[in-house]
Amino acid sequence: MIEVMVTGACGKMGREVIKTVWDADDMVLAGAVDSRGEGVDIGQIIECDRTGINVENDLEEFLKAKHPDVAVDFTGPQSVYHNALKYLAHGVRPVIGTTGLDNGQIREIIDLSEKKGVGGLIAPNFAIGAILMMRCAAEAARFLPDVEIIEMHHDKKIDAPSGTAIKTAEIILEQRGEEYQQGPATEIESLCGSRGGKYVGGIRIHSVRLPGLVAHQEVILGGLGQTLTIRHDSVTRESFMPGVLLGVRRSLYLNKIVYGLEKLLFDN
Repeated sequence: MIEVMVTGACGKMGREVIKTVWDADDMVLAGAVDSRGEGVDIGQIIECDRTGINVENDLEEFLKAKHPDVAVDFTGPQSVYHNALKYLAHGVRPVIGTTGLDNGQIREIIDLSEKKGVGGLIAPNFAIGAILMMRCAAEAARFLPDVEIIEMHHDKKIDAPSGTAIKTAEIILEQRGEEYQQGPATEIESLCGSRGGKYVGGIRIHSVRLPGLVAHQEVILGGLGQTLTIRHDSVTRESFMPGVLLGVRRSLYLNKIVYGLEKLLFDN
């Protein structure tokens, strides 16, 4: 049985992960950590009978007392970097779904994990369909000269653009092998930011935050006299759970952290 702890247990994603781990035949819930809800039985969080497992609020003390195999982290961009360093210090394999880490932090976490020989996963998106959307967009970018990304999330999401949008731009640029030169040099924004943000490499990314949304993304590619739109929609948080389970299981066989769920799906 794989012993799994969940950090950010009282958040919407944390609750969904706890339910999923609780129901998995090959996993056992080792504990739950959150800055909120200390002492609450997780049965109350996932709406089932009492489990005897209470929410704890001190990650460092939890890791000292218990030694789970894997930590699934859906906290916030302010804390996830420091959490990752703590997991690695204690030999726990992180599966991180929180976005907002910058490239330098991701590189540092991966380098440290490689030194320690501890596997894990950092994934901007755990939905299998979203990974396929990125893959299709990268393939299409070989043949259509221009692209823009529109990502849409719920109004409680802190970071913009989303990690998925950034990852999509990275994958497209890797496939294309050159930067984009979009729009005339004299392009004028009468309203600042109306053309979105220009990611490294010239791909423009637009972010929408509205109640009622979960996680959605369109990649719009343009060519002579035509456009192609590739879209993915996560309408419930359950859509991320197969990817989380895959990350937990595969992390046991990795000797360093990898960035992107596609590394586990396609790099075999």
